[in-house]
Amino acid sequence: MRILTIIQARTGSTRLPNKILLDLAGAPLLQRMTERVLQARTPMDVVIATTTGLADDPVEALARGMGVRCFRGHPTDLLDRHVQAALSAPVRPEAVAKIPSDCPLIDPRVIDLIFAFFMEHAGEYDFASNLHPPTWPDGNDVEIMPLPVLEQAWREAAKPHEREHTTPFIWDQPERFRIGNVTWGGGRNLSMSHRWTIDYPEDYQFIRTVYERLWKPSAPPFSVEDILALLDEHPEIHQINARFAGVNWYRNHLDDLRNVSASDTRHPEPKP
Repeated sequence: MRILTIIQARTGSTRLPNKILLDLAGAPLLQRMTERVLQARTPMDVVIATTTGLADDPVEALARGMGVRCFRGHPTDLLDRHVQAALSAPVRPEAVAKIPSDCPLIDPRVIDLIFAFFMEHAGEYDFASNLHPPTWPDGNDVEIMPLPVLEQAWREAAKPHEREHTTPFIWDQPERFRIGNVTWGGGRNLSMSHRWTIDYPEDYQFIRTVYERLWKPSAPPFSVEDILALLDEHPEIHQINARFAGVNWYRNHLDDLRNVSASDTRHPEPKP
């Protein structure tokens, strides 16, 4: 199956400006994350999809320096940006995967796991991920769908949150689209207690600390299990950004989303 993995990236973060360019083990955070995506074993093409704004010129330069294709598209219509990135690929992909650039701790093995599930059930699902319902530590976000399904969403989605967040038109209509999900093992839900994504300064401190403890240039990429073991041994690291655990974009769209409830999101806790 020809898979195109799209890493959506832009510098225009309001809470943590230029977060994707912050230093992480001697390189920009986006570079470290892209390295982890490229370490997945599933054959795929990778493109970094950024905006046409001048502020995102460094994103294109970083992609070129890594030998990764860069596509530049709409600044706020992420659904359009993803579709155009797919259609501009040298070889038309059969499936498109979405991985946001605020997941620098993403485990390549998780990418392989979701892709394997999707390919093993080829033709059975219109969309597969580890997010609906979420059970994995926040920051291991992998979504994959056939390109024709993504194009259908692109043609029909009209609500602002459907355009901005790329895939809600699909996964929020399970009566219309066949939704597949890979859950965290053991029946546990770590999505509301473990936050490994980046949106606030405390998130950056957490991610940088994890890298300082686990990253080695010549070693295989550290895994979800490695991070959990580190946090069990050093709970003070887990506390660095614990007040943001469970905070996600759903909280601002509970009236728009039919298959997300208040129990799936939180507002940031006050600073102690």
